[in-house]
Amino acid sequence: MANPAAGCETPAELVDPFVGTLADFGQLSPAAVAPFGMVQLGPDTSPANHAGYDYAATTLLGFSHTRGVGVGCGGAGGDLMISLRYADQPGASTLDKASEAARPGTYRVRYDGGILAEMAATRGAGVLRFTLPRAGTVDLRVDPRHSYSKRLAARWESLTSDDLRADLVAGTVCDAGAYHLHSASQVRVNGRLIHQRLSAGPADLATLKLVARAGDRVEVRTGLSSVDGAGAAMTRDREIGGRSLAAVAADTRARWNRILRRIVPSGPRERHALFYTSLYRVMETPVAITDPDGRYRDSNGQVMTSPAGETHFTNWSLWDNYRTQLPLLALVQPERSADIARSLVALYAAGKPQWSTRNEPFLTVRTEHAGIALLDLYRKGIAVDANAALAGMVADSDRLKRGTPDEQIEAAYDDWATAELARDLGRADVATTFTAKARSYRAMWRSVFEVPGADGDIVKARGLYQGTLWQYRWAPVFDLPWMTETVGRDRLLKQLHHFFDAGLFNMTNEPDIQVPWMFAALGEPQATADLVRTILTKPIAHPYTNSGKLPVPFVGRSFALSPQGFADGMDDDAGGMTAWYVFATLGLYPLVPGEPWYMLTVPAFERIRLDLGNGRRLTIRRVGPEDGAIVQARFNGHDLPQFRLTHGDLLRGGELTITTSLRAA
Repeated sequence: MANPAAGCETPAELVDPFVGTLADFGQLSPAAVAPFGMVQLGPDTSPANHAGYDYAATTLLGFSHTRGVGVGCGGAGGDLMISLRYADQPGASTLDKASEAARPGTYRVRYDGGILAEMAATRGAGVLRFTLPRAGTVDLRVDPRHSYSKRLAARWESLTSDDLRADLVAGTVCDAGAYHLHSASQVRVNGRLIHQRLSAGPADLATLKLVARAGDRVEVRTGLSSVDGAGAAMTRDREIGGRSLAAVAADTRARWNRILRRIVPSGPRERHALFYTSLYRVMETPVAITDPDGRYRDSNGQVMTSPAGETHFTNWSLWDNYRTQLPLLALVQPERSADIARSLVALYAAGKPQWSTRNEPFLTVRTEHAGIALLDLYRKGIAVDANAALAGMVADSDRLKRGTPDEQIEAAYDDWATAELARDLGRADVATTFTAKARSYRAMWRSVFEVPGADGDIVKARGLYQGTLWQYRWAPVFDLPWMTETVGRDRLLKQLHHFFDAGLFNMTNEPDIQVPWMFAALGEPQATADLVRTILTKPIAHPYTNSGKLPVPFVGRSFALSPQGFADGMDDDAGGMTAWYVFATLGLYPLVPGEPWYMLTVPAFERIRLDLGNGRRLTIRRVGPEDGAIVQARFNGHDLPQFRLTHGDLLRGGELTITTSLRAA
């Protein structure tokens, strides 16, 4: 049921897909998408952000079927862009911004004096409908060359309007690899399938001229497949069939509501809407690519078949989201997390480069830290082929980069995960070897990070990736007990306070997003509560972007219910940042992915209900003011003096209560 504070609105009605779609703030799109959907059918504008759209733009290029969400470089996707214009319409198409509307699974807009474009998406298919305001000749154009990354190949397999098929190859994000995609489309006019040949060369823009009456509706129904054109046609027919656009939209909206209702907060509408908008972004990736007959291609380009009831996932951005998004899916989507785990293990069997291969089945980014994610899922009770995972992790260790200080820390985290999984499986020999390997970074940490030098606040100093020495010094959270013993708890806390007081923290990128929670881990839960509340609710100074330190810090909200949505230079990174927001709002945080427990702080809502599956429910309550002094954490009547709760305890359900009190004036 809907939250009483939000009136009669369902969670999907509260989601605002325009959040994070302005310029470079978030790199998101209002495209129609289903949960974990392959198709993201939406507008392409000029200018555009990395997902093909800029909220401030008024020039429309067309509507394409794929895109990455908040993943950096120039993005990837933009496959099979479709446009429709009157033949006598001069100049570029212009959006009517006042008519624009989007909700989970749907998007609509008017352009060029009244043409109405409406679209809806399923997992692997999309319906794009144009309603024409006047009679005249129109050109329907289908462009297989359009791409946000480098278009490597495009070929028409068929050019008839009732069986329009294309084979597409484009660069993955940052053009680090390539993905191969197949599409199958059909054109209908006023609901009737038409048979005409489109004019085009082997890889050219395909055009279909139609003589239209006022009120005519032109529909393009498209399926996608990683396997072949037949798989794309099957996907289209099985997932859309003869259903109306409204029926497709209603079904996808219902799917979104079922997922979003796993968490029901109680609070003001605006905060409620931002919460569900963030949770919506978390549930877009990774992408389910299994065709209805069970076929898919793996990252080596081999055709595989999923066993009945299983789904293969891809579209990884693990460096960004192993910290927050995958742990959140383990909590609220455990059934999908089992398929995700199987898909991660399969990466190792295919060789698993740290970025992507030349034969990816869909657009993707990078796969670093898959082993940490698998350890985390395994320890949280998700079904994982742990022996296969361990074998892959052991083999992967020799391929890890260990040149720069940050690479040494990140490789050490992977080696730690290998040692921990080996220990869980009773492989003492492997555990001993990899524990020693994981600890080999420590001498470097003491010389480089224990006392950051004059270049401590310079992004990319000493070859660091998108971070400073101060930001990366906190990265070995898996080794926090050693760090605390080495530096001393009081001194470490003093350094943490300096880190924030001196404006060295960067909320716009992942290397240090866990640091606000380290106060609670070291015995100062109030500092964590104050920092998290400030980040969630107030404008703050953001001195850093990925590329450097700003001459003047950007001052604004880190997360906001607006097209800007995020701080300057802050990408959502495939749900990495929005998952941070969701966790922080719940008052939970997975400080050490791979260790199945959460740090606790003051939740943003007075009451939050979580559906944990199998009939289990968890209620999180805040007793006292949100900005009060944190007094106590209790779970099912038991005190939690360290403000920690294990995943296993949480899964039993019950009630978690965080109590605060008014502060002295």
